[in-house]
Amino acid sequence: MRRRASAPAPRLGPTVEFEREQWPDVSATLARQDWDLVIPHLLRAGADVATVQPQLQRFGELLLQWNRLASNLISKNDEERMVARHFTEALEPAHWLKSDNATNWLDFGSGGGFPAVPLALAGVGTNWTLVESRRTKCLFLRRAAEQLGLKGVRIEQARLEDLVASSHLAGAFDGFTSRATLTAVPTLALAAMLVAPGGHAYLWKGSRREDEMAKDESWKLAWELDGLLGIGTGQTVVARFIRRDNG
Repeated sequence: MRRRASAPAPRLGPTVEFEREQWPDVSATLARQDWDLVIPHLLRAGADVATVQPQLQRFGELLLQWNRLASNLISKNDEERMVARHFTEALEPAHWLKSDNATNWLDFGSGGGFPAVPLALAGVGTNWTLVESRRTKCLFLRRAAEQLGLKGVRIEQARLEDLVASSHLAGAFDGFTSRATLTAVPTLALAAMLVAPGGHAYLWKGSRREDEMAKDESWKLAWELDGLLGIGTGQTVVARFIRRDNG
């Protein structure tokens, strides 16, 4: 007896070409999110809530659809707390980043687009380069940028180490973000090769931040710690660093 062949999985080509009916219905999960949580952070950053909040909701819809159909962008356990866990954590320091007046930002290990996409929607910076090594996540980021009309966002499928090796990018950025990627010291070592003197780096870090930075203080050669901002009610903080002028 011949076994019936199963339907092939949707193919992830250079562009995303799933049929409309293939995208899962995520409206119920979206409706359960507390989108009002983002409003204070948008207001503090000087963003137009009436414009940006619907864009954030559309991004959340894309994120959930892709998470269920194509690639694990966030934990399945985080889907019900997507706004509280991911959106607010990205946006809470938006006013802080915006106060630097940095225009060219690099986001390292962008994954599902946090913190870069919400920050770009909130009006932080003019140009964003999102660096992500995994192909399926890059495809999602490109689709999201296109759907949201983010003209100043560019996606680089690469390891940050490879970009560092491109000498034309040395000092090309005045802002740098990284959330839940490498430990602090190697992240800052890579960022130092890309951020111009006087530029800033923002790292979203958990409870091990102090131990990481105390164990190896080589980061102080290129960076000065310029402040900490607690995020939500948990142990996460955003650490801000200023790139030293060693010339």
